[in-house]
Amino acid sequence: MLYIKRNTAGEIVMLSKEANPECSETIAPNSPEIVAFLADQPSSSAHFLASDLAFVRVVEDILEVLLDKGIITFTDLPEAAQAKVMERKTLRVKNNVDLLGGDSDTI
Repeated sequence: MLYIKRNTAGEIVMLSKEANPECSETIAPNSPEIVAFLADQPSSSAHFLASDLAFVRVVEDILEVLLDKGIITFTDLPEAAQAKVMERKTLRVKNNVDLLGGDSDTI
């Protein structure tokens, strides 16, 4: 989880890895709001990070399609990859975040 501060318009204006007096609201690290906030930051590393976060979602969608169509099986993946996939699925369910094709999540 990350911690944020919003302005009066509800926009994220500050982001923190730890809770503090200014940043007390929690948000999932893969939230589209976080991606948008990072993309608006002036440093090029923030743009790169935002791009990486968005691209991870694309890779997750591709993996789901390949698994659903039976092109690959979950056990074809190395054990470390299987663990990461399961962790991401658990986080998505826990934070109610669909894949890119879902209605509750747009980037």
